Amino acid sequence: MFAPIANFLSRTRGHGGRANWVDWISYAYLIFGFLVILLPVTWIVLNSFKSQSLIEKQDLSLLPNDFVRVARATVNDTDGKRFVILSDLPDWVLDWQGMDPDERALFDVQALLDSLEGDAFYAARSHLGVADSQARELIAERGLPAVLLRYRSLGAAQKAEVDLDAATADLAVEERRLLLEFLGEAPFEPNKLIAQILVDAPHPETGVIEQFAVSSLNSRSDTIAGRAVSGDPSVVWKLDKTGVTASRQFAPAWRNYLEPLSGDANGVTVDFARCFTNSLLVTILATALTLLINSMAAFALSKYQFRGQKFFFIFILATLMVPATITLVGVFKMISATGLSGSIWGVIIPGAATPAGVFLLRQYMLTIPDELLEAARMDAASEWKIYWKIVLPLALPAIAALAILSIIWRWNDLILPLVAIATTKEAYTIQLCLLEFQGEHVSQEHFRLAMTVLSLIPTTLVFVFLQRYITTGIANTGLK
Repeated sequence: MFAPIANFLSRTRGHGGRANWVDWISYAYLIFGFLVILLPVTWIVLNSFKSQSLIEKQDLSLLPNDFVRVARATVNDTDGKRFVILSDLPDWVLDWQGMDPDERALFDVQALLDSLEGDAFYAARSHLGVADSQARELIAERGLPAVLLRYRSLGAAQKAEVDLDAATADLAVEERRLLLEFLGEAPFEPNKLIAQILVDAPHPETGVIEQFAVSSLNSRSDTIAGRAVSGDPSVVWKLDKTGVTASRQFAPAWRNYLEPLSGDANGVTVDFARCFTNSLLVTILATALTLLINSMAAFALSKYQFRGQKFFFIFILATLMVPATITLVGVFKMISATGLSGSIWGVIIPGAATPAGVFLLRQYMLTIPDELLEAARMDAASEWKIYWKIVLPLALPAIAALAILSIIWRWNDLILPLVAIATTKEAYTIQLCLLEFQGEHVSQEHFRLAMTVLSLIPTTLVFVFLQRYITTGIANTGLK
């Protein structure tokens, strides 16, 4: 299997099997071209398995290796704020804010809270959103004033009119803490919990290797701010950047692929399974129409003599020099006037005939001997039969090349779908669906990268397995 590849890569132009300067330049150019094509695709594929947090942090690692993380909690109490490092929380707690409701339902939040106590319990309760629901239940069970439910949205003057001391006078200590945390009033304001990177570094004072929690490793200075895991977390130490080491674990984010395809991607309102179906339907139908119309036009221009033949051929070739953006307004008006706006037929029909396809097929059909057609006519064959039974089979290499090119064009087309179906999400093709990940306030690049990889698979397979038809068909059309 690998013998032909090894034989090709070991060829030399020099005498005696030794490579000369031409060989070195040729192989250098070959390797450079291979890397230019391969590296961007490899980068997209590998980054498509990275989590949203790694993408947002602009992590430069090649593989989807996530840092080992711990939680840093900020707990509010009567004595002020306290910082606590929690190293035994499960990863789903740290990823809680990026989950959608369906994902959150998979975890037993109450069981986790029952296993915690003290500051860890207060921080996790706030972080997981349980404090708000429990506070609302408390207000309803104790018959507290209903204004407390909308207290946080009141203005300063309206809040001053609410007597919180009277409302909380009959509450137990933990109940009062819960209510004030819900209201956002001191001293029990909402607690916070954020994910930190766990690193090993020499302690700035003792030099002993200890574990620290840091927010980021991409510091522009020579030091990184961190809090000791086993020491006093309220003290921020400046760690020497050269001595900091972080552990990574291989953690591919399969949800980048599964959620968009299942329609569960948070903040995305399109169904990617439908998008792939629409793209497949558009590609197949548009390619079939392109082959039929272009082959008929090429047959007429190559095998018939009629007045204006050269004019029509030159006119078709002239359209190749007109940029597609210039015709967008006309295409849009045509789609709107014919009622095709919002339908996939608005994408299929306008691009059914291509001047490049007509030219390619005409040049190939010119090589078919006219004597075959004359002999068929003498045998009483109709023009349709000549076209269908003689010309198309003989022009199959060029038709196959045009079919492959058309598949690639239609699958990757973005401009025409933007003009025809941008207002109808049910008709979106995959290229339009990829735009849904770029919002005004939210950019979900992890989903976009994963769906981009899937969109590359069909055209890659078509090109890899059918590229010989492209080279054969084009080589025999006079386009050498």
